[in-house]
Amino acid sequence: MMSPHPAVQAVIDLSAGAIGGAACVFSGQPLDTAKVKMQTFPSLYRGFVDCFVSTYRQVGLRGLYQGTTPALMANIAENSVLFMSYGFCQETVRVLAGLQSGAPLSDMQKACAGSVASVFSSLVLCPTELVKCRLQAMHEMAASGKIASSQKTVWSVVKTVMHKEGPAGFFQGLTTTIAREVPGYFCFFGAYEFCRSLFAQHMHCSKDDIGVVPIVLSGGVGGACLWLMVYPMDCVKSRIQVMSMTGRQAGFFKTLLTISRTEGVRALYSGLTPTMIRTFPANGALFLGYEASRKIMMEQFDS
Repeated sequence: MMSPHPAVQAVIDLSAGAIGGAACVFSGQPLDTAKVKMQTFPSLYRGFVDCFVSTYRQVGLRGLYQGTTPALMANIAENSVLFMSYGFCQETVRVLAGLQSGAPLSDMQKACAGSVASVFSSLVLCPTELVKCRLQAMHEMAASGKIASSQKTVWSVVKTVMHKEGPAGFFQGLTTTIAREVPGYFCFFGAYEFCRSLFAQHMHCSKDDIGVVPIVLSGGVGGACLWLMVYPMDCVKSRIQVMSMTGRQAGFFKTLLTISRTEGVRALYSGLTPTMIRTFPANGALFLGYEASRKIMMEQFDS
């Protein structure tokens, strides 16, 4: 297959990443809502099922899909930039390793490329994820008296951030987001590519031809490795982004120490259950959407 021009390849990777990101949100949003609520208010719910049922009783099904619009924006923006940068970073790794353009990379080299690519995706992810997390935890913030009134739409949250904090307010938790993404995506892409390699060896075919189920399972394993690696950092990020509604919040290390001292280390893992349940359908859908759409677009270019 002929290699496309770098600009065309970037558009293909960006488009495939956007499709994968959308598939990821639709398959896992209710579980993500439960995760954010449990991270922000760990003592409010007895567990994942209690959080899920309580949210449904309080607000109905709409409550479980609260923040879907910014989640879609966040995931489409993050994954389109992530996978486009992933393509560029793979070429950079080839240059550094003295390989020809388009030469196959090892699973470890791909993991390194994914890790560096996540720095670029963090810049677009942080603002949209801040809006998503605030919407998801808005009911609890109002019920606990931490804010006077709750906002129910994306636009109302955006206006409040702009009015009270200015443009910089959208980047609350950026340091934590980068600290989470860099090691997380090393594990994410590393585990995903390693699983694909194992399936390809077992099935005696190329990694691109392993089929739907192996891709979904590989994506799920990649997602599980990512979350096990970075979950405490994600918890701190959610806390900073939500609690900054009440005023300027402490930074990453201070928030981490405060949670550990006052609530215990266990609080940093609150919401891990719905996250691990969510990771297989959501990340399986992400990679299936990405790989399938990318393959179709590459074939269209080749023809």
